[in-house]
Amino acid sequence: MSTEVISIGALLVMFVVGTILPINLGILAFVATFAVGTVSLGLTEDEIFKGFPVDLFVTIVGVTYLFSVARRNGTIDWLVAAGVRLVRGKVALIPWVLFLVAATLTAFGTFTPAAVAILVPIAMNFAYRYKINPLVAGMMVISGGHAGAFSPLAVSGALVLGLVDDTTLHVSPVTLFAASFVINLVLSLLTYVFLAKRPAPPADTAHETADDENPTTSSGRPDWRQWLTLACLLALVVGALGFRLEIGFLALVAGALLSLVDMKRQEKAVDGISWSTLLLVAGMMTYIAMLEKAGIIEDISHHAAGLGAPLVVALVLCFTVAITSAFASSTAILTAIIPLAVPLLLSSHLSAAGLIAALAVSTTIVDTSPFSTNGALVLSNARGIDTRRFYRQIIGYTGGIVALGPIVAWGALVLPWS
Repeated sequence: MSTEVISIGALLVMFVVGTILPINLGILAFVATFAVGTVSLGLTEDEIFKGFPVDLFVTIVGVTYLFSVARRNGTIDWLVAAGVRLVRGKVALIPWVLFLVAATLTAFGTFTPAAVAILVPIAMNFAYRYKINPLVAGMMVISGGHAGAFSPLAVSGALVLGLVDDTTLHVSPVTLFAASFVINLVLSLLTYVFLAKRPAPPADTAHETADDENPTTSSGRPDWRQWLTLACLLALVVGALGFRLEIGFLALVAGALLSLVDMKRQEKAVDGISWSTLLLVAGMMTYIAMLEKAGIIEDISHHAAGLGAPLVVALVLCFTVAITSAFASSTAILTAIIPLAVPLLLSSHLSAAGLIAALAVSTTIVDTSPFSTNGALVLSNARGIDTRRFYRQIIGYTGGIVALGPIVAWGALVLPWS
């Protein structure tokens, strides 16, 4: 039996067992990583451990800890109330404001996970306080981030355009940006229309009470603790967006400072870190990193690229990057897939701009997955919900995007100009 079959088969078994039985999928992923990596792929333990997503681990720990501190001293409640006043009490507009803010941040150069890490905790608290479906709030932040992610000033946009510039092909920056913005806008509109009125899975009452133990009220003007927290949040934004410092470490520094000046109230702030989500994401990403190191992901991409008719190959490539990116780094997938698409474009009548834009959209649109940085941040910051059922909702939402997103991108961007 080939290593590809064994690796993908183990992944499918993990999903089935983790969905049916009450066991964290991350534990199964770590077990499978060790078993498949050492027995089937011949990797050493040190090689396997190199795939552990340290950056993501620090980001989730830092961000969830800082916003746990901010929630306990009442700052988040104050921000939520201020946001509602800003939209003049029209709570239904809040998801759209979040979408536009996320799109603006990424369009002007903010790396998408950084923008999502800043906005998602606030979005989840909006959702909790005003009974907005947290799936809608979280997914619209992510879609907003990707709507602006392919502007010429954005990290992803500059990456894709740079890769294309190294070839004889030409892709218009306006086409790439417009394609991503429109498709993500349509996705957000559909999400809002069909899911906004769906209730979130309620949490156990005891868990919700423990999560909100001893909060500071947010009425009136902020007190000195809240002013200090707002200053730390502003410093976090400036450091992450202006100086491109690691947002996870910045959040840990800010959280530690705020805890030291308010030790009695912040004694249990560490309980706000979503450890189950960390285990889930770290396990899955370590497994996928192992497959990438062993060349399994690249082999699958090469097989997809050699299937025959250019239009069919283009569709298969869109599906391949969508499925893979749901578990791995979108940036890494884009870097790998565009060079693979160049020979196809040079030997066919496919539109270079259309296929490159379709691959870019298919790769990033699935970052709602709980195994990606963005989706994991939504899952780990959700409040007042049944986490296991919410995880299943995110999986179902992402599954729908994986199934339909590549077809929409291919049909709208590749087919008409080929």
